[in-house]
Amino acid sequence: MTDDDQIVEANRQMLVEAQQRGRGPTLLAYLKLSGPGWLQSAITLGGGSLGSSLYLGVLAGVSMMWVQPLAMILGIIMLSAIAYITTSTGERPFRAINEHVNPVLGWSWALASLAANMVWCLPQFALADAVLEQNLLPDVLGPDGTLGQWAAATYGAESWLAANAAKLAISLTILVITIAITWAYDSGSWGIRLYEWALKLMVAMIVLCFFGVVVKMSFTDSGLVWSDVLRGFVPDWRAFTEPSRTFQPLLDAVGEKNRLFWVNTIVGEQREVMISAAATAVGINMTFLFPYSILRKRWTREFRGLAVFDLATGMFIPFVLATSCVIIASATQLHTKPVAGFLDETDEAGNDVVSSGKARANYIKLLKPLLEREIGQQAFKQLSSGQAEYARFSASAGSAIIDQLDAETVAKIQADLGARAVADRIDRLPEPDRRLAAVLVKREGADLAKSLKRLFADEEGKGGDLFADVIFGLGVLGMTLSTITLLMLVSGFVICEIFGLPQGGWPHRLGCLAATTGALGPFVWGQASFYLVVPTSVFGMALLPLAYLTFFLLMNQRSLLGEDLPKGGKRVLWNLLMAVAAGTASAASGWIVWDRGGIAGVAAVAVLLLLAVIVQVRRAAAR
Repeated sequence: MTDDDQIVEANRQMLVEAQQRGRGPTLLAYLKLSGPGWLQSAITLGGGSLGSSLYLGVLAGVSMMWVQPLAMILGIIMLSAIAYITTSTGERPFRAINEHVNPVLGWSWALASLAANMVWCLPQFALADAVLEQNLLPDVLGPDGTLGQWAAATYGAESWLAANAAKLAISLTILVITIAITWAYDSGSWGIRLYEWALKLMVAMIVLCFFGVVVKMSFTDSGLVWSDVLRGFVPDWRAFTEPSRTFQPLLDAVGEKNRLFWVNTIVGEQREVMISAAATAVGINMTFLFPYSILRKRWTREFRGLAVFDLATGMFIPFVLATSCVIIASATQLHTKPVAGFLDETDEAGNDVVSSGKARANYIKLLKPLLEREIGQQAFKQLSSGQAEYARFSASAGSAIIDQLDAETVAKIQADLGARAVADRIDRLPEPDRRLAAVLVKREGADLAKSLKRLFADEEGKGGDLFADVIFGLGVLGMTLSTITLLMLVSGFVICEIFGLPQGGWPHRLGCLAATTGALGPFVWGQASFYLVVPTSVFGMALLPLAYLTFFLLMNQRSLLGEDLPKGGKRVLWNLLMAVAAGTASAASGWIVWDRGGIAGVAAVAVLLLLAVIVQVRRAAAR
């Protein structure tokens, strides 16, 4: 018996003896042996959860605190079912699905998980780069930092290295750190324990950092209304059909003619962010990670209770604490408050405040439909095409210059003139409408950090850096590092399954490198988000309910579970809970596939389902 075998057997004996002694010793044993649940927490506490939580607070204040915990509970139901199947059979789920359910579903599950890892690792690196440059080490890594100045002096101010020295250094450093942490997982039982403890510390740092922000906010002059926060955990389904009540003063200020437009806009934004927040709570790659992390720890039937406990304490509690703190902070600082730069604001020197390009693009996108209603569809098309503006430009520029322009240049000029004309007309819309749009503009972590810096500064405007930059920055950095290592870990599991390799050692280590695509994030995320995120989101969200359905079917397969198949009331309860979780995931998936994928997304899902049916029919005929 190897050392690892002895450790596994000792853990099993300790758990069995603790269960015989009663609830207290059992809980102590559970705390000592927990691990895979913390991995789930680390992978879900990433950039997606941060962004969704931040905008939930911006959009609806604390009234939607319930969304992510509810989504997490539904995910825990399915992950508990996955744990039951895995600890009962000891089989690798990919093979079990292909043999007992449908190989189309098995392969789709694996490939969707791998694609999600490779794509969603990009924004984690990009977010880590942003927080290091803007919050934690701006003097060294910022736009005017010492590293950039050294690169400019060494390689020339116009060189690629001068512009990207900080991004390159950050990406390479994070890559080395995360690979080292992830590869420790394949160093036997001690390596798994080391990896799990590293992730626990990262998750603890995330929770403590964001919790520290909320505690600090509680002791400011404005404080927090905790009764409103607690009410926010009570599900309010009116959010799908009605704007948050805190928007009412802003809606009352707009004209009667435009009020319905803004009601529909706000409700649409609320639906989108609620579904997005629910989708980031449990992703398809998490359904792949959990059973394989259980298999690596060699948990058997005796560990079923531990698996559920691990999900509750290691996944649910840290996730809810961290995301709730982000919602509270963003709700307090940014909810119903317009982004600066859209309402003719000036700074202390009397200069006009200018918003960021990304914020302005979002602002114009929100107001374009209203402008179209104001001036009429045909007039809006004429305005946005830039034809009239180009005619005036041509008259002023002179025919000799215009005749020298090629068709492509003319088209670019027209598009630019049209965009300027639309922006100019938008700036002349009524102030209450522009205020509502400025309130609804999406925010980023940097916006929250700036607001916290102002909040926590003293009377002389000093002292806010600790909370805004250091504590907030460390929380965000912990989110990115923990998620990157988990995306690597899952990629290794998937690669080993796809190629039929053993789950461990160098095959798994090299498979983890599939997610190192994330190191390109700081350089390509803007373009990649357009070309990769939409299809990956549609593919991953379409497959999530199929993954749930797959494990629902596995939970009812006597050929797989044998005597472990749930019986009587337990089977009814399992099926009821799984049906609710799968049904909710299907509704969210259907909305995202249609909203982001359109006809093409629906067609792709239909083709996948048709292929699964064809394979199932052929397998049935061959038996």
